[in-house]
Amino acid sequence: MNELHRLREHIIKIAQKHGASNIRVFGSVARGEDTADSDIDFLMDFNPGRSLVDLVALKLELEDLLGRKVDIVTEQALLPRIRKNVLQEAVEL
Repeated sequence: MNELHRLREHIIKIAQKHGASNIRVFGSVARGEDTADSDIDFLMDFNPGRSLVDLVALKLELEDLLGRKVDIVTEQALLPRIRKNVLQEAVEL
């Protein structure tokens, strides 16, 4: 999480450029259990009218910035069986 906090402003700027807000981290990074090989799981909201193209472009830019694989999901896309856990462990960036 230290790296994410250090790059927080860059991450937010990139996300806003692609219509994303309410940036949260979940998974192993949020729990402090990540390793060098762990991906970074982001939970974000997207402005109306944004498309899959925006999500993919955002993912690629964040991977380039962070040097790690990134997964991005929205609350609406969370599977019901994991929704509660993800929302409970999600940490605002």
